[in-house]
Amino acid sequence: MASDTAIANPEHDAEHGAAPAWTGARKRGRQETPRERRLWRPGSRLGRLIVGLNLLGLAILIVGALVLNEFRRNLVEARQDSLRVQGELMANVIAEFATMGSPEPMLEQQRATDLLEALSIPLSQRVRLFDAHGGLIADSYLIADRVEERPLPPAHKRGAWSLPWPHSPTAPSPQAQAQARSALNKEVSEALQGERISDIRISPNGEQVVSVSLPIQNVNAVLGVLTLEAGDIDATIAAQRLAILPFVLVALCATLISSLLLSRLIAAPVLRLASAADRVRLSRARSISLPEVARRDDELGDLARSLESMTETLSERMDAIERFAADVAHEIRNPLTSIRSAVDTLPLVTEQAARERLLSILHQDITRLDRLVTDISNASRLDAELSRETPRPLDLGRLLKDISGLYNETGRGGAVVRYIEPDGLDPMLVVGLEGSLGQVFRNLIDNARSFSAPDGEVRVSLWRAGREVRAAVEDDGPGVPDENLETVFQRFYTSRPKGTAFGSNSGLGLSIARQIVAAYRGRIWAENRKGAAGETLGARFVVSLPESRPDSRP
Repeated sequence: MASDTAIANPEHDAEHGAAPAWTGARKRGRQETPRERRLWRPGSRLGRLIVGLNLLGLAILIVGALVLNEFRRNLVEARQDSLRVQGELMANVIAEFATMGSPEPMLEQQRATDLLEALSIPLSQRVRLFDAHGGLIADSYLIADRVEERPLPPAHKRGAWSLPWPHSPTAPSPQAQAQARSALNKEVSEALQGERISDIRISPNGEQVVSVSLPIQNVNAVLGVLTLEAGDIDATIAAQRLAILPFVLVALCATLISSLLLSRLIAAPVLRLASAADRVRLSRARSISLPEVARRDDELGDLARSLESMTETLSERMDAIERFAADVAHEIRNPLTSIRSAVDTLPLVTEQAARERLLSILHQDITRLDRLVTDISNASRLDAELSRETPRPLDLGRLLKDISGLYNETGRGGAVVRYIEPDGLDPMLVVGLEGSLGQVFRNLIDNARSFSAPDGEVRVSLWRAGREVRAAVEDDGPGVPDENLETVFQRFYTSRPKGTAFGSNSGLGLSIARQIVAAYRGRIWAENRKGAAGETLGARFVVSLPESRPDSRP
């Protein structure tokens, strides 16, 4: 039973001009439907997040591959080493075969130019020779009659306006030429001091140039400078980037496909679960039902099955609350009807005996109504009380002994309660709360005493049955009809023998006992004690609970 649950009456609220509670909730739910609005948009927030994060990681990888800083640095260093080795060989040849004079040697410019022309210089390199004063002696571009080629811009109609083409053969600006000449002169000047210079310069065309300048020496005299340049660094890096492009495209396609699959397999089912939960919240459905998601053998399938089980349990609880409310209304209506009839009849009765009978009926109905309200209150709070505290192992034998002794010590009239000590000294432990289990056995004992003679006896016994601990409460009364052995545990069921005080039982005691026992994973049933000739000797109610071993946890 739900604890302290208020049952709304839409008809009553409508009669008094008040909107039912569920109407307000539905209005609030209608205003708070951002998830429903998202359903009509392509994708979802989670799906976009999955795609975005996957693409972000791929973008970082692509940018890192395209930047190629490490590759570029290694390429430049390798290119400088290669130029340095070639330059040292060329400088040694020129110093050996193109110098003359002693003790002040000089560089033979024509012979040095011939030697430079005889060397095999790749087209991607440029070699220049300078004298001791920094003047240009020879240039491999001029020696080889190399002509610089540039693609022509696309043709346009006469008079048509067009944007500048990035590869148009425009001449370098005077400023760029001056900066390139200044950088070259600085490098040559440092090399004339006897240093070997390695640098990266910008050519007049805006290209990066790896440059190595080596002094041409005869003993300690610097006769000139040999400069080697390579301008294919940008082309090499562009070629490497172009080679990586197919792999980037394949990785991009794989990332997009995996992102879409993840979005379809994760984001879409989560969105469907959220939509189903909204339908339950807005009272359009009693439970979540997504069998295609629940069949999945993964975490989302577990979540869907858990939500389905949860909403089904809530639906069953709501049905139980509705049935309980209907039963309560029915049970309370009977004494109220009797009270109303007695109150209406009382002013019309003049005989004293009749008035006393009416007052007796009023007293009985009020007593019955008070008992009903008390038991209904206990039943409605039962779920909250069971979930508020954590069950722990307790000695059921000690509990039954204390309860039995309490009945006899209070001196209340009625049958005597006798506790039969079990065989053995080991305590019989069960998992539960002392208060709720005590209520179970008090209800059973009260029920047994109500069917027993005033001088009769109610016996409480305890024993082990396999891995269970069983307790029985039996009496010497008329027993329970065989067809009612299960019905007696229904709410508000009463079948009292003649002579029993009217209104002394509400019919909730055995129902509450079964609910508590079921909460502790136990069983309770009723049976009749039979004699040798098959006659009924009385009723027996048995409670069976799992035994808690000393080494087991509750």
